[in-house]
Amino acid sequence: MKRMLVLTCSLLMAGTLPWAQAQEGQQNCVEVQVNGYKAPDYNCLSQQLSNPDGTAAQQKNQEAMQVPVHKRPPNQVGLATPAATSVRMGNTFGTSVKPQRPTP
Repeated sequence: MKRMLVLTCSLLMAGTLPWAQAQEGQQNCVEVQVNGYKAPDYNCLSQQLSNPDGTAAQQKNQEAMQVPVHKRPPNQVGLATPAATSVRMGNTFGTSVKPQRPTP
């Protein structure tokens, strides 16, 4: 019985350890309630949402924007795609040079 109690206690302690470690890195924010309205601490929330590696992310975004023109999709360069032309021409796509227009 004593061995089972020790085993149960050790399992419970092991189960709470990852949760305790995850909570250490987070900063606690205080919410104030005045007359039934909640007012969160926006400075604290901003710090939680901020990206400490923002410079690396910004550099990756700049590299992604520097794709050569010949490797970009046609719609980003301004070229007509078959799907866009089909929508513009309507049911006359491939049969006429005049786009489909509704009757006046």
